Amino acid sequence: MDAMTESGSFLDRLPDEGRGVIADADARGLKVRLLGGIAIKLLLGDRFDPAFERPYGDIDVLCGRKDGRGLEELLAARGWEPAKEFNALNGARRLLFHDPRSSAQVDVFVGEFSMCHALPLADSLGRPGPTLPAIDLVMTKLQIVELNAKDRSDLYALLSGSDVGDGDHAAIEPRRMAELTSRDWGLHHTFELNLAKLRDDVAAGGGPAGAAVAIDALIEAMEAEPKSRGWKMRARVGERKRWYELPEEVDREG
Repeated sequence: MDAMTESGSFLDRLPDEGRGVIADADARGLKVRLLGGIAIKLLLGDRFDPAFERPYGDIDVLCGRKDGRGLEELLAARGWEPAKEFNALNGARRLLFHDPRSSAQVDVFVGEFSMCHALPLADSLGRPGPTLPAIDLVMTKLQIVELNAKDRSDLYALLSGSDVGDGDHAAIEPRRMAELTSRDWGLHHTFELNLAKLRDDVAAGGGPAGAAVAIDALIEAMEAEPKSRGWKMRARVGERKRWYELPEEVDREG
């Protein structure tokens, strides 16, 4: 088998590799769960619409703050090579690993998910399944200030393929999202902007009609949730002050 064929074959198996990483982590008592495109595909299973199928270039995971070292050892045992300089500088919050046979990589968020906004998702690491709950996966996509086609597609897959209801990790849970946004105006604002764009796109026929129920439920829950004093004070400033972070660019595919 030539190098190009072997590389393509491994990339095709990334969802299985992601599942294997979580199985090994569970066996070692590490708190690790998948996020990103592969997580969405695995969480939805038969409910994943093939229209949203895409190639995957990386495995994204969130691990507990005390589990980074154990995860490093696990990934090394599975043949992943650390990005030594990046990890030395960022290891307390982020780690990267590369596959020597291909362009694939593992992107690890340590303790919390933080890009345009910080999301405290570590409390979900004990919930069942190899992935974060559906609503957490939705939020990691909605927090992106400038959604690209890939992220929009992932969101539509989730929003159209999941039920809506609180208390079910496989369902869209509006209350969980509303509780977070009620304390953080910036997060609320990014979410409301993106949900409005998605709703308009669906209404114009550019997105799946099945996503409308979840989109409307999330918007209604955010609007109804009582807001904190800090939220109200920050809302007075509005967009006059930037309400999001500019995430560090790393070499990643999906």
